[in-house]
Amino acid sequence: MAIMLISLFYLLGMGNQPKNAIRVACVGDSLTEGTEYPYDLAALLGTNYSVRNFGVGGASVSLESEKPYKNQPEFEEVKGFLPNVVIVMLGTNDAPLVPTDHILSFAADYKELIGEFKALTSKPRIWVVKPPPIFNNGTGLSPTFFVQEVIPRIEQVVNETGLPLIDVYSPLVNHPEYFSDGVHPNGEGSEIVATEIFKAITAGNMEK
Repeated sequence: MAIMLISLFYLLGMGNQPKNAIRVACVGDSLTEGTEYPYDLAALLGTNYSVRNFGVGGASVSLESEKPYKNQPEFEEVKGFLPNVVIVMLGTNDAPLVPTDHILSFAADYKELIGEFKALTSKPRIWVVKPPPIFNNGTGLSPTFFVQEVIPRIEQVVNETGLPLIDVYSPLVNHPEYFSDGVHPNGEGSEIVATEIFKAITAGNMEK
């Protein structure tokens, strides 16, 4: 049913926004690329917004990791999109089961990524998202490392940059049933993620 609704949404709405639509770039890893949250967000925002999914499965913040988001083609695509709004939800893949010292440069690497978006001529409003919890380490990720090392550094980045934080961790932390594999939100989980982001970016009746 969800797949049918997404397809219908594409046919009836996506791609038909007015030319002056507010451009929203969803930046992230597979929690963005492979879930329904960007489509749910687009449905909530309506046709005055143009929402694009720039998620990259397996992407990390750390520039020393195997797959830094900043080194992916989608990073350049985001910049070419000239977004008015950038939603950044990264950090999950920076919590491997076997810890590395990459985490030591996490905050600096995150701020470098954000700096690239800040420098765009479209002068986008940027939100940093505290990602959903990790319930299952079967995907090679560590729930403990995520909570103890990654999340505090995301909060550090927010404090040091003055950017607003969208917390989707807290409304999901007691709901493992909203995850398909302990890491990726299912339909219900994606709706919660989209709703929290929707509330944040429309709180001030944002105008282009």
